[in-house]
Amino acid sequence: KQRYQPRVAITAGKEYELWKGCFSEEGNFGFGIDEHIDLGIKYDPGIGIYGMDFYVVLGRPGYRVRYRRARNSRIGPKHKVTKEEAQKWFQTKFDGILTNKKN
Repeated sequence: KQRYQPRVAITAGKEYELWKGCFSEEGNFGFGIDEHIDLGIKYDPGIGIYGMDFYVVLGRPGYRVRYRRARNSRIGPKHKVTKEEAQKWFQTKFDGILTNKKN
């Protein structure tokens, strides 16, 4: 449960609403936030207001096999996360809404 807390705080700035085009074919998705105060961070006049871009990479257990230094190997097509699975995960985990229009 601990590993999902940062994602909850990040997606809370977007009101759990993402465009379907934000998802890649490999199951990753990204979005941007115009103002950092949407995340609940206090405004500091010395810093000003700035935006952020976030990119979330989803992977199943064992996905590290591809990137480890010793005995690296390929990931099978059934083990990869697809676009549809990532969208379904977003909808079930955060009760998110997928829109056809870009905001």
